[in-house]
This record gives sequence, structure tokens and C-alpha cells, in this order.
Amino acid sequence: MYVAAWEGPTSAAWTAGRRVGGSVRRNRARRLLREAWWRLAGETRPGYALVLVARREIVGANAHEVTEEVRKVLVDEGVLPG
Repeated sequence: MYVAAWEGPTSAAWTAGRRVGGSVRRNRARRLLREAWWRLAGETRPGYALVLVARREIVGANAHEVTEEVRKVLVDEGVLPG
């Protein structure tokens, strides 16, 4: 995940490169990241721009696992209250 200071409400983008797999796997990875963001977006502090990047390890993960991992990273970066 990449985090940068931003004026205004916190916003996010997500991406998955070819190393994640074929188009089906990349699309699923992006959907999982989007779902995690939608679940957590209401709790975030304003003033950040985020890019969530899918890595190969996401292939076997479920939505709950991805959400918890994203939550940990957002807390570590100060975007979510700890």
C-alpha cells in the first residue's frame, strides 16, 4: 500500500499487476481490495490518498482475510485510529 498526504477526504485506488496471475485472478484481487476499502472507508481519517496494490499472496485469500490485513496496514500508517 502506498500512502500520501492529501487535501480533502481520504480516497483510494487499487491495482493488480500481472504477477498476481491471469485476468481472472487480477480482477478478483481488485474486487477483494475494493471490498476491503468499502468496509473500512467510513472509519478513516481525512487527508490521505491511498493506492492498494495486490500481491501474489492474495490469490488464495478470502474477503475477511484481506479486510483484516488492510485494516492492520491502515492502522500502522495512521489512516485508521488504532
